[in-house]
Amino acid sequence: MGSRVLVAMSGGVDSSVAAAVLLEAGHEVVGVTLHLWDYPDNDTVKGRCCAPEDIHDARRVADHLGFPHYAFDRRELFEREVVAPFVEEYLAGKTPSPCVRCNRGVKIHELVTLADRLGAEKVATGHYARTRQEGGRVDLLRGVDRTKDQSYFLHMLPDEVLSRFVFPLGSLDKATVRARARALTLPGAHKGESQELCFVPTGRYDELIEARAPERVQPGKIVDPTGAVVGTHAGIHKFTRGQRRNLGVALGERAYVVDVDAASGLVQLGTKEDLLTSKLTLEEVTLRAPLGESFEADVVVRYQGAPRRGTITLARSGGAEVHFKEPITRPSAGQYAVFYEEDRVLGGGLIVDRRAPAPAARALAP
Repeated sequence: MGSRVLVAMSGGVDSSVAAAVLLEAGHEVVGVTLHLWDYPDNDTVKGRCCAPEDIHDARRVADHLGFPHYAFDRRELFEREVVAPFVEEYLAGKTPSPCVRCNRGVKIHELVTLADRLGAEKVATGHYARTRQEGGRVDLLRGVDRTKDQSYFLHMLPDEVLSRFVFPLGSLDKATVRARARALTLPGAHKGESQELCFVPTGRYDELIEARAPERVQPGKIVDPTGAVVGTHAGIHKFTRGQRRNLGVALGERAYVVDVDAASGLVQLGTKEDLLTSKLTLEEVTLRAPLGESFEADVVVRYQGAPRRGTITLARSGGAEVHFKEPITRPSAGQYAVFYEEDRVLGGGLIVDRRAPAPAARALAP
């Protein structure tokens, strides 16, 4: 037998096939599912990650393939590290990236800790990403299937952690993975994929915010670029930069959310051109290798976003500034900018706002 590998089992097709691939390669597999979230009994829209029904599905796969499976309750940790900050950031006018926070603050740490407890040398997940070891360095690479590549969510992992991980699906495409699941008659082989967050399966983030912090949801004004009031809103949590639908106002031309100001409650509208920027400010920057105080890279500012060439200049504070060769559509604070050189991940950082506040609201002339 090969080495013992802990496989993170979500109950979905990807992690199930990852386990099967490792078994076929001769490894001893131990399946682990982290119980992170519960849904109300009357919830008719179920997520496909981390809930009780997913634990059941993961166990069925483990039984089918013949390896042990364990479930561990991490709901309190998930609430503290992912859900609560998600609510806070929306109330602060940001648009968070909870999957990065979940991988960094919950899943990766817990899986490595559990691997040590269960005597597993390696940890495997169903992420579409790859690693490459050269000398003492471990490179994180994009998955071969660029439409499914998930290296964006793993950019912050240090070498000592990444060296413990294997990604069996990194060199496969989704169609091949789905076909493998059917050929192995895996339970859930025809299971669909969720396009929403596991803790907001309906996609209605605003409803989650309102349920969690109703006393902090306040109405406000919608203004045009001059500060003229053109409408009102029921809370800034309903808006994100770049949004052009469900604005609640009509300006006679296509309008976009340009800024969300939590302090004043203002939502500022503008044109598509108003969203363009050639510069971003980052905090919490992590690099996978020394690159000097300034370097060029392809920069991805949202998951599955198109890479744009830019120069990254590091700051002593641990942050950085990114200057793009050509203007990009400005992303919301709370997202991550991830740096690539071809398929190799160089690092990334948290996007923060460094713009002048929205103009003070002024009433329209009668």
